[in-house]
Amino acid sequence: MALPRITSPHATGSNRTQQVMLQVLLATVPGILALTWLFGVGTLFNLVWASLCALGFEAALLAARKRPVVFFLKDYSALVTAVLLALALPPYSPWWLTLIACGFAISLGKQLYGGLGQNPFNPAMVGYVVVLISFPVDMTSWPAPHAFAALDGIKHILGIANLPDGWAQATALDALKVNKSLTIDELHASNPAFGYFGGAGSEVVNLAFLAGGLYLLHKRLITWHAPVGMLAALFVMSLLFWNGSGSDSNGSPLFHLLTGATMLGAFFIVTDPVSGATSNRGRLVFGIGVGVLVYVIRTWGGYPDAVAFAVLLMNLAAPTIDYYTRPRSYGHRKPNSGFKLGE
Repeated sequence: MALPRITSPHATGSNRTQQVMLQVLLATVPGILALTWLFGVGTLFNLVWASLCALGFEAALLAARKRPVVFFLKDYSALVTAVLLALALPPYSPWWLTLIACGFAISLGKQLYGGLGQNPFNPAMVGYVVVLISFPVDMTSWPAPHAFAALDGIKHILGIANLPDGWAQATALDALKVNKSLTIDELHASNPAFGYFGGAGSEVVNLAFLAGGLYLLHKRLITWHAPVGMLAALFVMSLLFWNGSGSDSNGSPLFHLLTGATMLGAFFIVTDPVSGATSNRGRLVFGIGVGVLVYVIRTWGGYPDAVAFAVLLMNLAAPTIDYYTRPRSYGHRKPNSGFKLGE
C-alpha cells in the first residue's frame, strides 16, 4: 500500500497547526478593521482575492507534486500567507498585482522548498518584494484616509479606470525620504500623509496590529524575543540618528514605530517559526537584526518601508544565528578552557 508522504508538523491537540493558524488570523482582525475604517473596502477586496489566489496556487502546486491537496489546505497556512500579504499591499491594488504577489509567495516562497515547515524565507515577504521591485508606483500609492470612493476603487481593481487625481498619495515614509528643504513641522503642516506622530492613518493601524500581537503573546503562540528585539533596535537606531526637526531629520523614534508596517512586521512576520531563528536567544538576535536593517534601509536605502527586505535578509542569516545561539545539551557542562590532554 502506498502511503502519502506528508511533511511535518503533524501535532494534534490545542496547538496543532490548524488551531495556531486560526488564532493568527483572529489576531489580524483589529488591523483589518482599522484599515477598512481608514481606507475603505479595498482592504476587504484585497483579502478575498488574495485568499482565493493563494488557495488556488497552493492546490494546483500540491496536485502537481502529488501531495494530498485537502489535507494541506486545511492547515490554513496558505490562508495566513494570503492575509498577511493582502494587509501589506495598498488597498484597492489591481487584481493582477495581488495575483502575481500570491503566485510568487506560494510557489517561490513555499512550495519550491517542499511546503510548510521547509521554506527558508517568509512566503508573504517573498511575494511582497517581487511586486514592490517590479511595480513600485502601484506599491507606493495609498489612498488618503477617509477619502475613498468605493466605486472608483473597484474600477481600479478591475483595471477599468485609474485612481482619481488626489485620491492616492505617497506615504509619510516616502515624503520624509525625498524631503530636502522643509522642517519636520512644516512637513507635518503641509503634507496630508503625516498624522500626529507617524503617518496619517498608519498610527491607528500600527496600534491595531500591536493589539493583535499582544493577543498572540497572551495566548503564548509567539514569544516576546523577536518583537521586542525588532522594536527596541528600531527605537535605539532612530534615537541615535534623530537630529531634531530640521529639514535633514530622519524622523523621531515614535514616527518609525507608528509608521509603515512596523507592528505588522514585529508581531506577525518576524515571529514566523519556520523562517526565523529557533532558540529564544536566537529570536532576540534575529529581531534586533531586522530592526537595525529596517532603519538603515528606510533612512539610507532606496525603499521607504523596509520590513520585507529586512526580514528576507535576516532569513538568510537565521541558520548562522541558530548555530551560535543553540542551547547547551541538558546534562553537559561547558568545556573547561584549561582542559589538558590525558586528564
